[in-house]
Amino acid sequence: MAVPLSISLDEILFQLALTGPQGELTAPMKALFWGEGAGGISSFVAGWVAGRGIGVIVLDGANRFDPYRVTSFARSAFIPPERLLKNIRIARAFTCYQMATLIGEKLPLLLEQEGAIQPESFPFPFRRSSRKPWVILLGPVTPFLDEDVPDKEIGPLFERALKKVEGMASKGVSFLLFQPSIPSNSKRGYLAKRLFQFSDLIWRIQLEDQGLNIVPLKELNYRDIPGGRLYGSLVTAKEGTKSQVPIVKQMAKTPMTDIPGTK
Repeated sequence: MAVPLSISLDEILFQLALTGPQGELTAPMKALFWGEGAGGISSFVAGWVAGRGIGVIVLDGANRFDPYRVTSFARSAFIPPERLLKNIRIARAFTCYQMATLIGEKLPLLLEQEGAIQPESFPFPFRRSSRKPWVILLGPVTPFLDEDVPDKEIGPLFERALKKVEGMASKGVSFLLFQPSIPSNSKRGYLAKRLFQFSDLIWRIQLEDQGLNIVPLKELNYRDIPGGRLYGSLVTAKEGTKSQVPIVKQMAKTPMTDIPGTK
């Protein structure tokens, strides 16, 4: 098995931040960061995105979002912290039902307020053309690990949440998902596997003595589509094909089954 090649967080963010003519992502996507330190990294990323003048909506299901990391990033970038914090909206969920409600009900309303999703009945000449906010889902699986809630409820509830995310992504909203590792003996490991299947891009996060190590596990191929928009066709390590315009330069050879909770 080949050793996966790591990639820097800054490089990933710069590649994800490729913008179109109106300052929007060229291709809406669902990008997953999986592993240790996901909460702290999501807080840094929120500050990084807000620092580019892009609104951020954080739905925290792991209770790990840290505003102080945003403040720390702002000071290191010589940006007033309050300028970044006012561009970040945070909502927390402590149960699977709350997380499903945030994704299915509150998030669409927030996006509509930001002009990212507009009612079909809104006349075209009067629709706002604005820079879409990025959505960070922190711990999208975590609230669903509660074993007091029966599987017969968890499975359908989780699928409905994913369907809502897919629907919003189809309207041009991009999602960054940050999921801390789950115990390898968890009975809900199938949720992690489902999240891997659902995500367009996946990076594994590892905290090592030398610092942060981020390994790409799944990437996209981009190809031009008539009409000027870019869409991605999924490429996994097993296929081994090269992308024409890759969003990640290196692709890991590690199968998803090597990640705890995905077997």
